[in-house]
Amino acid sequence: MEDLLKGFPVITEIPVAWGEMDALQHVNNVVYFRYFETARLEYFNAINLLVNLGQSQIGPVLSETNCRYKLPITYPDTLLIGSKVIDIQEDRFTMEYRIVSKKLGKVSTVGQATGVMFDFKNNCKATLPESIKNSILELEAKAD
Repeated sequence: MEDLLKGFPVITEIPVAWGEMDALQHVNNVVYFRYFETARLEYFNAINLLVNLGQSQIGPVLSETNCRYKLPITYPDTLLIGSKVIDIQEDRFTMEYRIVSKKLGKVSTVGQATGVMFDFKNNCKATLPESIKNSILELEAKAD
């Protein structure tokens, strides 16, 4: 399974909960966005973005996200979610996610999300802080 997540510097493990399944007996489509959110926050912790947000009042807001479902996931299972940054611009960055089912040994879901930097103190768009950009580049370099 390591090959399926090669190139992803942060891997988050999440057990599937019984209550996440829908009437068709597979994980409901909306739950995958919560999985992405959990993986995104773990990535943010790895680059100290949340610490920076507390100090600078500048952090990302989600501007868009998407998900492609490849295989249905059912309880019980444990998922490995790889996250990485695939694009950095002056005021935003785009992340890619890959969900691997331990039970199936396959990629079940892929997705992306773009976060735009926002200055919460002045209520306006902001530039990606250089320290965060450098942290992203350092973390991504470790995954190659």
